Amino acid sequence: MNKIEEKINHIRCETEMEESILFLLKLDDFSPVFNYADKVNTLHHGLFVDIRAILEFSNICKRKCKYCGLNSQNKNVHRYRMNREEIISTALEAIKAGYRTLVMQSGEDDFFTAEYLGEIVKEIKSLSNVAITLSCGERTYEELKHLKKCGADRYLLKHETADTSLYSFLHSCGTLENRVQCLRNIYELGYETGSGFMIGLPNQTLQTVTRDLLLLRDLKCHMAGIGPFIPHPDTVLSAYPAGSTELTKRAVAIARILLPKANLPATTSLGVLDSNEKNNIFSCGANIIMRKVTPPNYVRHYEIYPGAKGVSDIYAERKELEDSIKALGKIPR
Repeated sequence: MNKIEEKINHIRCETEMEESILFLLKLDDFSPVFNYADKVNTLHHGLFVDIRAILEFSNICKRKCKYCGLNSQNKNVHRYRMNREEIISTALEAIKAGYRTLVMQSGEDDFFTAEYLGEIVKEIKSLSNVAITLSCGERTYEELKHLKKCGADRYLLKHETADTSLYSFLHSCGTLENRVQCLRNIYELGYETGSGFMIGLPNQTLQTVTRDLLLLRDLKCHMAGIGPFIPHPDTVLSAYPAGSTELTKRAVAIARILLPKANLPATTSLGVLDSNEKNNIFSCGANIIMRKVTPPNYVRHYEIYPGAKGVSDIYAERKELEDSIKALGKIPR
């Protein structure tokens, strides 16, 4: 057994995990780890790539996250809320186009109470058998419980960074402790639980990335979104460089080894930096891709980071994505 195989085995056997992850992240040639992660992915997910629709129904957010273009202090954003009828009609159009999972995403917008959002979830579920993922920020235990009763299947809440001081620097509006507790509540309530983090945040180290990966495992995540930091020009982090696509792929590969059965998306942020890397990541452990179905008159205003592509034709763009996945030797579904 060579050194790389030994470190991979340590991760699999849950021994010397932090030291082993750090060793692998620093490798000059990471290809053996990519190959191993791809084999693990194929073992648990076959050649399938699941395509999921993202519907961004509000860009209003009360938080002040320093990296996000939607933060409440950015006065250059044209704010919007989709109404109930718009949300439901767009959801049904996505379902007719072939999507089996709908990710309903927003800023932390208090207008969408658990009761109101729950009614929308119930109506969509009554009209189809689509799986619904909510990604609407931190919610109380009781709010999350109510949304689960209304039919929400999954909840996505990225922890962003497992470094307490870095989290505090980025989020004057919250704490890592509260974020992690919310994620534990999500898991306890029976949701398929999603978290994730960014690569390339200011002052981030490989030790931080290692702790991020171990937190995903500790939280027993069913889904983990790992993507590069992309600076937004209307934030205080506008002058910082974008995160590394190579390190992003390495983190995804190790996440696949830590969480063999989890759903790991090729994040849209990775495709913004390099469309080829978005495709390559399907050979590094990823098995999910998200596609926006937000209506054109709204999508251009949902800009967490610059460069994210909108949708003009839900049906045509899903077909285009299916063809791209087939060209990679994978099976879209």
